Amino acid sequence: MATFAKATFSAASYATFRPTYPLSLYSTVLSYHQGARNLCIDLGCGHGIIARELAKHFTHVMGTDPSPGMIAQARSSTATPANVEFHQASAEDLGWCTDGEKGRVEDGSVDMVVAGQAAHWFDYPLLFKELNRVMRRGGTMAFWGYKDHVFVDFPRATQILGRYTYGTDRDLLGSYWSQPGRSIVQNKLRDIVPPAEEWGDVQRVEYEPGTEGAGSGEGTMFLTKRMKVGECKEYIRTWSAYHGWKETYPDRKKRSAGGKGDVVDQMFDEIAKEDKEFGDEEKEVEVEWGSGLVMARKR
Repeated sequence: MATFAKATFSAASYATFRPTYPLSLYSTVLSYHQGARNLCIDLGCGHGIIARELAKHFTHVMGTDPSPGMIAQARSSTATPANVEFHQASAEDLGWCTDGEKGRVEDGSVDMVVAGQAAHWFDYPLLFKELNRVMRRGGTMAFWGYKDHVFVDFPRATQILGRYTYGTDRDLLGSYWSQPGRSIVQNKLRDIVPPAEEWGDVQRVEYEPGTEGAGSGEGTMFLTKRMKVGECKEYIRTWSAYHGWKETYPDRKKRSAGGKGDVVDQMFDEIAKEDKEFGDEEKEVEVEWGSGLVMARKR
């Protein structure tokens, strides 16, 4: 998660333009869970939206993230309930918080561990060792993530988006994705396999969007949103690949900041040639994300 820990990364933009999670996703996870609801830990908590939502259902919720900017953003929210705390720490070590706070999570004390759009960053041999220590028997692991978004009414625009997202030319975004993390997301977290000797009752919920209108994809859809074209552009600028591109092209500023245009402006210029609606930054378009949810129960 090195990109999100950099001083140049904007946690506020991430919080503004990233998709949020619907109640149906939380209901799916909570319906799977069995037993006590005392302690829930949100790994890679970002700006804290998951921790704040699950605080309604657990006695105590702890959010951890290695990024100081993300933790500062999470702590700054006035919507954070009293039963939620945030710590700068890695997912793989819940015995020490790197912001100077000691906060060892006791053995067998965790009822649920979750991660939203963070699980592809984890070191799984170390993580599963730590989860084996802290999770109670019967406790829940629920990790989810979303991959590429689709303009469901615009197949040509979606094709151009895909080419810019994964094209390996130096001036496109594909070569700047961290691997294997991005491949894990693209594969809907299927590469995350809980050790069978420690975890059972593994369940997966997936969705692959289509381009024949809203809901034309396959599976269970969780993430959809009507977004202005300008918001779509700012969302792409929260990607880790975009920040890698920016390090290569620091002088290519986006037009909205007074520059001549960055890779995102270039992408949408090309899209607008095919679908004129994308030439208007106030125009709203329907967006869906491919997603994967994996749940498992501690033996």
